[in-house]
Parts: sequence; structure tokens; C-alpha cells
Amino acid sequence: MKPYAELNREELKSLKAELDRQYEEIKAQGLSLDMSRGKPATDQLDISMGMMDVLHGDADLTCETGVDCRNYGVIDGIPEAKRLLGAISEVEPDDIIIYGNSSLNVMFDSIARSMTHGVMGHTPWCKLDKVKFLCPVPGYDRHFKITEFFGIEMINVPMTKTGPDMDMVEEYVSSDEAIKGIWCVPKYSNPQGITYSRETCERFARLKPAAPDFRIYWDNAYSVHHLYDYHQDFLLEILEECRKAGNPDIVYKFTSTSKISFPGSGIAAVAASRANLDDFRKYMRIQTIGHDKLNQLRHVRFFKNLDGVHEHMRRHASLIRPKFELIENVLSTEIGGLGIGEWTKPYGGYFISFDAIDGCAKRIVALAKEAGVIMTDAGATFPYGIDPRDRNIRIAPTFPTLQELEKAAQVFVICVKKASVEKLLEE
Repeated sequence: MKPYAELNREELKSLKAELDRQYEEIKAQGLSLDMSRGKPATDQLDISMGMMDVLHGDADLTCETGVDCRNYGVIDGIPEAKRLLGAISEVEPDDIIIYGNSSLNVMFDSIARSMTHGVMGHTPWCKLDKVKFLCPVPGYDRHFKITEFFGIEMINVPMTKTGPDMDMVEEYVSSDEAIKGIWCVPKYSNPQGITYSRETCERFARLKPAAPDFRIYWDNAYSVHHLYDYHQDFLLEILEECRKAGNPDIVYKFTSTSKISFPGSGIAAVAASRANLDDFRKYMRIQTIGHDKLNQLRHVRFFKNLDGVHEHMRRHASLIRPKFELIENVLSTEIGGLGIGEWTKPYGGYFISFDAIDGCAKRIVALAKEAGVIMTDAGATFPYGIDPRDRNIRIAPTFPTLQELEKAAQVFVICVKKASVEKLLEE
């Protein structure tokens, strides 16, 4: 079929009638499928179940320094865990702090601490007239929810194929001292699957902020989450780049094992300069007497080292790669060349980003929901839930089974076609 924009009005009406018929048939099936979040599927969780057996009742539960991991203490992580998470983060063990199970929780705490007590002795943000954050879009909805929760003004920065628009980032950061940070998912970004280029990372490291307490929130959530062995994106290590640029304190680098082991029971960590880590420890000493060292020990004994992590991630990839390829095949077959949608083809991460005709995203998601397929809300990938062009939809293919995903994908493309025809008939 030729592109929808080239169809005359009668052809569009005829196509709409056929799509309405197909849509009603799908609704009659009574589907109930969930593609709303990027959750690992049950078979992905199953490959980590051996972790449940490494700490049995008579196991040695001391870490290598002799600390009993059942007890209080070791506020910033046992040495073995710092080596493992440091290797995943590509930093030295002394440059990382181990936290609890959620890196998002650490990001929330970091913003909260900055609001109430400031960053490394600077004025608490709550005492300032205005606090702003840069938000690459489309981006991670939970990042935006944190800054929205604290009343921080969010500024959209468009994503390009090499990362955020750095001309815009540099201009904002250097000219406005109210800008205190930027959210980043630099590798296999959420939702587009973009990895920041070498030049983008170097420009981040060389930023000259007007605010001395500006920080890059570098959420490297998908650092080892490749889909293919033969094609893996490369990301420059940001801490070293910042040191070389004379900006050692400008970045917080977050990571976790949430989509490596168990999302609800992983390990989170932050890598940063020694000065930043000392600043973190000040509040940690008040907040906790130590995180879950048994969980740290469990992870280390299960994975052993970075090679063990990579081998484990190959097993993950073998389970989710067919799902990404299924979505790509359905989209290409059903709507390729119709001019009603564009989508990303990532080599890693957890999402596919779909751009519909302007003004169609909310309608597509609503149609899918009515037909029994729950997707991420349209607009969620933008601050305040407002997509100015109402076109971006995040596709999360990992959680459903392949059979469920096939059904969901067919529902989605019919909804895209139906919403697109309706939009063109309005014009």
C-alpha cells in the first residue's frame, strides 16, 4: 500500500471502515496484556535462582576482611561488592559506594539531600528562588517524577542520535546558575536505546556550569545489557573524562543489578569523585548503619567477577532478543513505508521508542487499552507527562511471552493505523 498521506479522502474512508472492522474483532477476543513497564519476564528471573543457594545455613558469611555480614557495619559496601560493581561501572573500588536494592532510591535521596542540605557545602536548593533541571526527551519517566516531586522546574532538551543536543546543554548550563543538574541514561537510553557518542561524553566532561553545585545524574542502568554479541555499543567512561577535563566533581554515576539479578533484590551503587563520596557518607552515617551485606555477598558469590556477569547477561539476551526482533518484524511488515510511524532499533537496553504522526500517541494508547493491551501512558517520556507533539510511545517488549507479544504487537499496529487514518481524515 502507498503512504497514507497520499491516499485520497474516499480511500481513507474505505481503509477506516476495514480497520474499524479489524479493531472490533480484536476487542471481541477479550485480551488482557501488559506492556506498560520494562520488567524482566519470569524466565529471566529464573536464571538468577541459583543465587538463592549460595548462602546456605552453614555457609561462611564473613567477607574477605573478616566482617560478619549478618551484623551491623561496613557503611559503603563490602570490598568484594565494591570490586564487582566497580567492574560493572568501569571504575576502581575506591570510587564507588554500595547501597541497597534501588538506584532510583539513591537518586531520590541525592535530590532530597541537595534540597535540604545542599551539595558539598553549597546553599540548600530549598533556600533558592529557583531550581531547574535539564531533561533529555524522550526520557525516563521516573527521573522526571523525582524532580517534579520536589518542585524543580524541568527543561526539555531534545535527544539526537548521539545523545542530548549538546549545543543546548552547554548554553543552558553555562548561562543559568539555577540549573543544578541533568538527567542522563547514556547507554541504550530509555526509551530510544541510544548510546551517547564519544564527542557527547567529552562535551559533558568539559561543561562549564554557572552553578558550582551542578551535577550530571549519569544513570548507567544498561551498561552490560547488550542484545547481541557481534554488535555492542561503546560508551566512554565519564568519571575519567571528567578528571581529565579538570571537572572531577561534576558527575554522579549510578548503576544497579536490578535487571541483572532480581529487580526487587538487586544492588545499587554510585561512582563519583572522592569529594562527592565523602559528601554522600556524611548523610549515610545518619541514615543507616549499613546496607544489606548478605545480599552483597550473595551477588558476589553467584557472579564471582565481571566475566560471570557478562555470561549471565548473554543468557538474558537470548531470552529477550527474540522479543525485540518480533516487534521490529511486525512494525516493518505492517506499517513500514506507510509514513505513519518511525521507531528505533536498539542493540541493547529494554525499550523501543515509537514516534507516531503528531497528535496520535494518546489516541493509539487509548485504543490499545480498550482492546486489552496496556502500554506506558502517552506523554510519560516527557516532563509533566506532556509530549508537545503527542507522538512518542515507549514499547516495553520484555515482560510478555512471545505468544502474548505477538498478539500485543498486532493490536498495536492496528491501533496505529486506525488513529493515523482518523487523524488524516480530520485534516
